[in-house]
Amino acid sequence: MPNAAAPGPSTTSCRGFASMDPELQRRIAREGGKASHASGRGHRFTSEEAREAGRKGGLVRRSPIQE
Repeated sequence: MPNAAAPGPSTTSCRGFASMDPELQRRIAREGGKASHASGRGHRFTSEEAREAGRKGGLVRRSPIQE
């Protein structure tokens, strides 16, 4: 029985969105965004909202790397 904590190849299957080709992921995500906006549920940031989001992102404190 392999050790789950051992480094090496992943034991997960190669299925799902994350295992897809990056271009296919982008195409699927783009179609979802178009459908979202077409249904009226999509959101477009105003310049003020985008500025505030960028400010908050810049304030995030990242933990130092443990050596």
